[in-house]
Amino acid sequence: MRLGVLVPAGNPTIEPELYRMAPRGLTIHFARLDTLAGEPGGVDGMERRTLGYLESVPAATRSLAAVKPDAVVLAHTAVSYLGGFGGETALRTRLAELAGPRAFTAAGAIHEALRHLGARRIALATPYPETISTAGLAYWEAAGFEIVAHRRLDTPNIYDETEEHAFTLGRAADTPTADTLLISGTGLPTAGIIEQLEKDLGKPVVTSQAATLWHALQLLQIRESVQAYGRLLSQSTTAPL
Repeated sequence: MRLGVLVPAGNPTIEPELYRMAPRGLTIHFARLDTLAGEPGGVDGMERRTLGYLESVPAATRSLAAVKPDAVVLAHTAVSYLGGFGGETALRTRLAELAGPRAFTAAGAIHEALRHLGARRIALATPYPETISTAGLAYWEAAGFEIVAHRRLDTPNIYDETEEHAFTLGRAADTPTADTLLISGTGLPTAGIIEQLEKDLGKPVVTSQAATLWHALQLLQIRESVQAYGRLLSQSTTAPL
């Protein structure tokens, strides 16, 4: 089966992470979303740049069509945050019109993952500037989750960050009252830290990349085992959609 991924032009993270985690039954194919508003990953102008990616979705989707993907994901969590939870249905509808019925967003995948895990009280870790981080918090509250803690990574450029900083961010965001830790952002490297964080915190850890892959596996009914990247993906062989 083939997964098409629409990714911001400057994101260097999600490609290697999805390749790293994906089972043999899935191949992954990327198309990049262009934007002219500032440095990719930089905090200056990030809101304008994020919304600008939507303008290049049709062209990028057409370029993916040549490989005939079985599902397509808009792998940019922040664009859903700025559109708000109330705007997510319209965004998914637009994606479906462009890419087919198995089109979804990274935020939508996280939502399904959190529901699957039975999450209610979330500790939220975000790598965005204040405005987008606040929009993310509001998004998950509107989705019906209680955000019991929130920690933001103050960084000049998300795409320059490391797993070590993501691990520290996750630990700092957690609180005993949270039943799940969510680390948002497809540009933040997290694949190598999920299992250790779960061991340290004693609770599920959901990331944008892991949730994106998990949801794709459910949509495509791929039941191969995915180990070493947290309990969400380790359940992928039996998880009902």
